[in-house]
Amino acid sequence: MASQPQSWREGMSSDNIKGLVLALSSSFFIGSSFIVKKKGLKKAGASGIRAGVGGYSYLYEPLWWVGMITMIVGEIANFAAYAFAPAILVTPLGALSIIISAVLAHIILRERLHIFGILGCVLCVVGSTSIVLHAPQEREIESVTEVWDLATEPGFLLYAAVVITTVFILIFHIIPEYGQTHIMVYIGVCSLVGSLSVMSVKALGIALKLTFSGMNQLIYPQTWVFTVVVITCVLTQMNYLNKALDTFNTAVVSPIYYVMFTTLTILASIIMFKVQV
Repeated sequence: MASQPQSWREGMSSDNIKGLVLALSSSFFIGSSFIVKKKGLKKAGASGIRAGVGGYSYLYEPLWWVGMITMIVGEIANFAAYAFAPAILVTPLGALSIIISAVLAHIILRERLHIFGILGCVLCVVGSTSIVLHAPQEREIESVTEVWDLATEPGFLLYAAVVITTVFILIFHIIPEYGQTHIMVYIGVCSLVGSLSVMSVKALGIALKLTFSGMNQLIYPQTWVFTVVVITCVLTQMNYLNKALDTFNTAVVSPIYYVMFTTLTILASIIMFKVQV
């Protein structure tokens, strides 16, 4: 007699479900933060040098900081999600933040959402749902040194070298000439650096999860190396995402960023964690 098909909940581990809930809540905060930050950037740009042309007047704008704090709350939830579920499940759920930011941009910022934008949002949700329903079980990690061993294997080192080289080329050769006219340049930097930051966040999340369960991972230097990588990558992402938001339409920036970031993160996960897809 044929076995009954499992429901999606029965087919997912309890850790995956926790990661799913955290990732969904993260999307609400991050999606809203795009709009608040954009309003802060516009307000700061009206009285100072715009972020898109290299200014940092937004750092003195309270509204931008409200958006930043909202994003930090979302990223903390996202950070926790990576400790429980594989990156290949967590990252695609960012599609929900695209829907939120696109709708709010249309309502609050008066940025028109065309039919192709709506279709793109629908396709993002369909694709994310498919990935979530078929997300693989993650291998058990016993210590942060095990993650370090995965990160220092030739395959991932080659990927990291290609990413870093490409980012430097974009920052020093492409952005000065094309940054203000080609949206893919700023978003390319954010997405490439983001794929490395997610892998480091994943490692740091596992380290903290194991530490709280009684296996102290803070004694290992690898934990602090991952911490430095996370801080460096996040600051770089924040800088160039601000430039993209200040220069281009929010309803265009967020979906392109989501697609590039998700694609590169899935690729990095496959290389580093040997995920079978």
